[in-house]
Amino acid sequence: MLLLSIDTSTRGCSVALHGDAGLLANYELYTDRSSSAMLTTLISSAVEHAGYTLQDLDAIAVAKGPGSYTGLRVGVSTAKGLCYALDKPLIAINTLEAMALQVSAFFPKDYLFCPMIDARRMEVYSSVFDSDNHIVEPTKAVILQEDSFGTLLESSKVVFFGDGSAKCKPLFEQNPNAVFISEDIKPSARTVGKLAVIAFEKGEFEDVAAFEPFYLKDFMTPPSRKVSPAVQ
Repeated sequence: MLLLSIDTSTRGCSVALHGDAGLLANYELYTDRSSSAMLTTLISSAVEHAGYTLQDLDAIAVAKGPGSYTGLRVGVSTAKGLCYALDKPLIAINTLEAMALQVSAFFPKDYLFCPMIDARRMEVYSSVFDSDNHIVEPTKAVILQEDSFGTLLESSKVVFFGDGSAKCKPLFEQNPNAVFISEDIKPSARTVGKLAVIAFEKGEFEDVAAFEPFYLKDFMTPPSRKVSPAVQ
């Protein structure tokens, strides 16, 4: 088994290559516009430096979102293009689920985990998982208020992380059950790949032609500025 995983959910991009023995290669780049400019270069480097060719791949996995509209579009388009060109199956992984997998092993089993991706103003994309990465609350867009996650925080320790968690820290930090990670936890193809291995073994593949990113919300373009006839 040889799986290529791609994540372009937020700023930057990452790729990973997993084989039967685990992680074989991982490249991450977090700079503006890196997903569109460098993604194919990172893919080629990861596969080549691990001693394989693209044709050796058994499947391509992609983080499906939620996240940046432009980033998700770049990642999914690239993954679908590879699937078509190489005649390989496509695996899609929820970005927040992959983020939760990065941190859950470092906390007690009774903790809950809430990855957050920054949206607009006081809004975040979030979901809640238990220590086994099972969904406690589904992925949704949340406008943060003081009572957000109140029910969970009454009964459980909840770990908040990701670039959206900075918005909720002033609201929840006085709650003894709210835990914040100081490290900047970004989406990563490393954990997308771990989940993709499981999906591959279960035969959980997407319809390449019909698959679309999980944008969660419609993309909103700013209103056009009307120009008066006199200015025209």
